[in-house]
Amino acid sequence: MASTPGAPSAADLLRSIGLSVDGPVRWGSLPNARIPGIVAVETTKPSDAAPTDIVAIRGWLERVPSLHLDGERPTPTQLDKRLSEFWVPSQRLLYVGRSDKSLGARVRALYSTELGHRRPHPGGHWLKALRELSSLVVWWAETDAAEEYEDEALSAFAASIPEAVRDVLRHPEPLLPWANLESPSGAHRETGLTGSLLANDTDAPAGAAKPVARRTLKPATTRRPAASRPSATRSGSGARGSAAGGSRSRAEVSTQMTADGLAALEAELTLLVTEKRPEVIERVKLARELGDLRENADYEAARNEQAFLEGRIRELERRRRTALVISGGVEGVIVVGSTVRYEVDGEADELRIVGSTEADPMTGRISQASPVGKALLGRRAGDQVVVRTPAAETRYRILEVR
Repeated sequence: MASTPGAPSAADLLRSIGLSVDGPVRWGSLPNARIPGIVAVETTKPSDAAPTDIVAIRGWLERVPSLHLDGERPTPTQLDKRLSEFWVPSQRLLYVGRSDKSLGARVRALYSTELGHRRPHPGGHWLKALRELSSLVVWWAETDAAEEYEDEALSAFAASIPEAVRDVLRHPEPLLPWANLESPSGAHRETGLTGSLLANDTDAPAGAAKPVARRTLKPATTRRPAASRPSATRSGSGARGSAAGGSRSRAEVSTQMTADGLAALEAELTLLVTEKRPEVIERVKLARELGDLRENADYEAARNEQAFLEGRIRELERRRRTALVISGGVEGVIVVGSTVRYEVDGEADELRIVGSTEADPMTGRISQASPVGKALLGRRAGDQVVVRTPAAETRYRILEVR
């Protein structure tokens, strides 16, 4: 299949429609933004073939028995093949979404909605079918005209795809980023999937037209120019000037973490500020000296790396500023920082309850905000706890707390 060298980054695409862009943050990290705007998810590893995860797709089928493909119950391989048919080769941008209230809340919903679940928000849930979520980054742009700009961003994406690539796509219309299933104007991607989300009988299947009233998009000419919008006012990367008529309140919420988690955060922040930042500044300087910046791939790569690094530094500084280290508690009672030995269905295992920013389920570090974490907090050895999720109900017997 044809490739698309030079495919625009999510940041460049948003800038091309007049938005001022913030980010990126790595997949799993939240932007510090609580006002309306646009969210864009891109991969740092563009490929010609969809890097889907057959294990994740098999789990999707197991938890959603209503899922059908072209009217029949598919195998994981058949479902994987259908998802792959919508992949636009070598594209970096994989999803564009919007929030009419809080960008941070919208991104949190994107992370926490499991593949096949409708809540908190199903938009972009196909992203959970990818193998390497760690390769994804999130950009965002603040605007009070979120729906209009979402439509413009998707139109700009379609316009960026060369005709040679359109000609080999099996599903060229509507041409959307891979994880977008419909446009704000109501154009639906015909996926052939029905019942792909856990829902009640009155909900419409994914990929089918839904009788939802939509407000008419305002013409682009009715919006103020980018320079006059509050979101376009900047005093440096990530800094925002005051909008006319006053500023918005941005009260920060404390970030619970363990002492080990805070130490790891401090170590990473020190490394980024004292070593990585000077290195990338030097790379930007050297790349700039190569000549014409419009066709300077080294310069673009260095600037993207710098933007990512600065976004990460800002996020770590925010976490450090809002850190609430949890220590102590009643002996034998599970709190943040506790290591818990437990038994499920006769098999013993161990986990540690940590703050949400430290969570890593693959290594047994479970967030205190997860269903398991919430259920175990405050319990003691000998207690039996039932953990309920939309997909299953599991009984934990607590063997030891330390």
